[in-house]
Amino acid sequence: MEDPKRLLEYILTPSTEIFIVGAIIVLLLPILVHLYISRSTPYTTLPSILLLGPAGGGKTSLLTLLERGDQATATHTSQVPQSIELTVSDDHGASTFREAARDDAPGSHRKFLLVDTPGHGKLRNQHAMTHIASTTLKGIVYVLDAATLDEYLADAAAYLYDVLLVLQKRTGAGKTSKTPNEIHVLIAVNKLDLFTATPATLVKSNLEAELGRIRQSRSKGLLDSGVGVDDIGSEEQDGWLGEYGSEKFSFRQMREFDIEVDVVGGSVLEGSVDKWWDWISARI
Repeated sequence: MEDPKRLLEYILTPSTEIFIVGAIIVLLLPILVHLYISRSTPYTTLPSILLLGPAGGGKTSLLTLLERGDQATATHTSQVPQSIELTVSDDHGASTFREAARDDAPGSHRKFLLVDTPGHGKLRNQHAMTHIASTTLKGIVYVLDAATLDEYLADAAAYLYDVLLVLQKRTGAGKTSKTPNEIHVLIAVNKLDLFTATPATLVKSNLEAELGRIRQSRSKGLLDSGVGVDDIGSEEQDGWLGEYGSEKFSFRQMREFDIEVDVVGGSVLEGSVDKWWDWISARI
């Protein structure tokens, strides 16, 4: 009985040793707890959906609409990428994206990052290709302005060509090593609420025709560039989008490379983006 009493008196009596031990406990205990929790809890990286497309298509407006749920806000041309964290649920009773995206929606929930990128010609390719290389990328939403597409069809198609070609090469490289995860593309035809808007079906055919012209033009440019005859075959095939040697291009040709391309109309201004949201949810 005397030993516990003496021990208690020693602990309660101020001394240099007691202060040192107490300071060590106070300083080290939080660090040890943090290390234990960080090592025992696995770190998870959220899957991502990438917003691409020419400037003015409505990418940033779509991001703000999905973030706020009520309406899109006025935006300006993005100069740097930005991302937000969103939630999808498997609530089959939800009739709109606003219901399915709520944190308190029924069913299980899955979080993901929606990444917006600049659409300006001098900025877009670098940011797009950096994010496409990410192992967490689950899908690409390519946003177009259907009301003014006739004016910038060539530019929109050229950018889309580069994006699809990178995805195609990415899948082709995986055939000799570990197959990369599938990345599908949604072409979101925006601003269908406007009188001058081109219908989604016509946007699809116009894009396919323009992509075919770009493919032929680049192939001819390679032939005129002075590349050696022995090298033309491999160089041309590397830059050829879709089925090699085919006369016309169609999005169906991308299935050979495990890439599905869907063209779906909508309107950010009117909040008519439920089909786009369903497409995104299916990828997460």
